[in-house]
Amino acid sequence: MNYCSACGASLVMKIPDGDTLLRFVCERCHAVHYENPKIVVGCLPEWEDRILLCKRAIEPRAGLWTFPAGFMEKDETLEQAAARETLEEAETEVEISQLYAVFSIPHVSQVYVVFRGNMKRAAFGAGAESLEVDLFKREDIPWSKLAFRVIHEILERYCKDGTHAPVHVGTIPGPPRP
Repeated sequence: MNYCSACGASLVMKIPDGDTLLRFVCERCHAVHYENPKIVVGCLPEWEDRILLCKRAIEPRAGLWTFPAGFMEKDETLEQAAARETLEEAETEVEISQLYAVFSIPHVSQVYVVFRGNMKRAAFGAGAESLEVDLFKREDIPWSKLAFRVIHEILERYCKDGTHAPVHVGTIPGPPRP
């Protein structure tokens, strides 16, 4: 961030009065510009005893598997975001059934919010951000080809839970610091 969105002047990094963290502050109008975590919303689309996964067509981690997920947009609810991402990436509609997991990923400033969803029909396809989409039984999930650690963690818990589905809350730590 280089320029103030309020007046266009240059920004500097400093601790504003009454704060304890470095922030971007406008040199002219003194507006404080906060950098907050991004909300990523996902869905575990279910059909009978299988889960729908997408092979990513985009970076990062193109060619690896994930469940439908993406950044929440303005003016939508968490549930709407999960359903939208599923439709965009897997070309299928879901009925959101329950909140399943909330994970903090501080080292990349993201919060993952994941829902279970019932597919309305067995029809699906690869959206613009997917190379391939397929239904997997729990024992057939491509564990060594999952895109992100958070996806692995959530799917691992999903497989252990079966039909018992508590809400999981956790943190994915960053890589070790040198």
